[in-house]
Amino acid sequence: MPVHTPPYASGTFPTAPDQPDTLPALLAHWAHHTPGRPAFIFAGYRSTGLRASHHTLTWHRLDQRTRAIAARLTDSVAPGDRVALLVPQGLDYVVAFLAALTAGTVAVPLFTPDLPGHADRLAGVLADAQPSAVLTTSGAADAVRAFLYTHGLRTQLIVTDLVLDDRADARRQPAPDAQTTAYLQYTSGSTRFPTGVEISHTNVVANARQALTAYGADTAPVTMVGWLPLYHDMGLVLSVAAPVVRGLRSVLMDPLAFLQRPARWLCLLSEHPNALSAAPNFAYDYCAAAVTDQDKTGLRLDRVAVLANGSEPVRPETADRFHAAFAGHGLPADVHCPSYGLAEATVFVSAHPPGRPVRRFVLDREALAAGKALPVAPDDPGAVVLVSCGEPVGQSVRIVDPATATVLPAGQVGEIWVQGPNIGRGYVNLGSQTRETFQALLADAPGHWLRTGDLGTVIEGQLVVTGRLKDLIIVDGRNHYPQDVEATAQAAHRSLRPDRLAAFAVPAHAEDTIAAERAVIVAEHVRGLDPTPHDLAEVAKAVRATVSARHGLRLADVLLVPPGTVPRTSSGKVSRALTRARYLDGTYHRPEGGVS
Repeated sequence: MPVHTPPYASGTFPTAPDQPDTLPALLAHWAHHTPGRPAFIFAGYRSTGLRASHHTLTWHRLDQRTRAIAARLTDSVAPGDRVALLVPQGLDYVVAFLAALTAGTVAVPLFTPDLPGHADRLAGVLADAQPSAVLTTSGAADAVRAFLYTHGLRTQLIVTDLVLDDRADARRQPAPDAQTTAYLQYTSGSTRFPTGVEISHTNVVANARQALTAYGADTAPVTMVGWLPLYHDMGLVLSVAAPVVRGLRSVLMDPLAFLQRPARWLCLLSEHPNALSAAPNFAYDYCAAAVTDQDKTGLRLDRVAVLANGSEPVRPETADRFHAAFAGHGLPADVHCPSYGLAEATVFVSAHPPGRPVRRFVLDREALAAGKALPVAPDDPGAVVLVSCGEPVGQSVRIVDPATATVLPAGQVGEIWVQGPNIGRGYVNLGSQTRETFQALLADAPGHWLRTGDLGTVIEGQLVVTGRLKDLIIVDGRNHYPQDVEATAQAAHRSLRPDRLAAFAVPAHAEDTIAAERAVIVAEHVRGLDPTPHDLAEVAKAVRATVSARHGLRLADVLLVPPGTVPRTSSGKVSRALTRARYLDGTYHRPEGGVS
């Protein structure tokens, strides 16, 4: 079923007159026309408190530092070479990213080696990207240098904060070709090893404009407030690209500062009127559960404009809990915006618009698993509630039968295919996967389409995402969505950590001549619990009984593991693929007397 919206209108956004479709040209525009206006602000925390120290870059200063580092880069690398960013979250990251683009190189947004649990990912991405240079800061240089040496990565290291301002006096770099690659966005790795997506200058500017329009920020005066990592696609586009496209103020904080005290994020939302922010689903649940009444003192959330929820799945009960927790401090009920996107589309595809209550659809679970969105009564025992992710902006979406590449009618579940100016150029070094994913063809529509690998349907003109095609659990010929099974399992026993579990399918035993696959759950237990064999048996029994009753699914194994051992992607999502791999290779230790 097609979902169409008109492309964004020309003239909606103030842009630089010569090269409006690159971030470097737009940066130069704002530096010329509004040099003294604050552009980026970093809120740093040196203690455990809620009060931050603020560091600001004006548009002039941002342009000056960007041009200085770009000039340094041109001395060392050629246009089109790759430049990795191993920079801490903050203003230096923004400058390094824009400098790489200004120099005509291809930025590779990454992170410093001290990010817990992601050393192998960092080494793998660097080996795949083969950067000609690495940008970092003096504070991180020793750790970065040691990491590169340990992993045999021989590339030059440029410490950005040691580059003198006088380099900015050099001749301004010619604007890069808008059709060339601006940066490589590595996927989060929830279903496979991270893969680099080539994002062009045109892609990122188009997608920033699409997101701004979807969230009603194309003309309204908003301030971007974000703690999402800048190496993550949503953090990079909403906190860096969108502000540069429209000349908006962007307030940044470190993800660790949010995790330590989630109220810090709410304080920044309170301090900056008309704030637009985004976070994954777990962050809203985390705030509702962890922010104390004392932390809420003085919060004023009545001026929040948009809270985008871009995780998968977006759970309707999360929006309810978050609003209930903060309605007393003025939080409007209509600012929560469930959103859908992926790195292959730069990041943004569609969103529920602000100013309207979140739309919910109550559907029959069995019918949904069979590929049909069949409405049922809210009190139906087989009901599942899904939220609308709105409509795309400046893009076209089709729901497609992946086996036949034919468009399905409204209410049928199929693979989500997308077409628009924001779709990336392809995967790095993966020609066949690029053709399969980015160059799909439909019989009734011209041009190439992006196969997202996500399942969804269209109900009343709204895009509803149901799950990942590769994550489907198929047992006895029936489909089960893992996020649905996980939600049921984690509610079965208080010993399970919320959102720290993975449901997946594994091959059946050789002696099983009927079933091709078995369903397994690996779940973290709560902190402070040292489970006995009796505890393990009790939890497994409760989970099995609840999942069987609700889904008609027999679990072959329920494995309880210590906190922190279910792997997560760089964007904070549980990696079902890596959890499955660890389960199959025996990485997880089954306690003596544990059950299966």
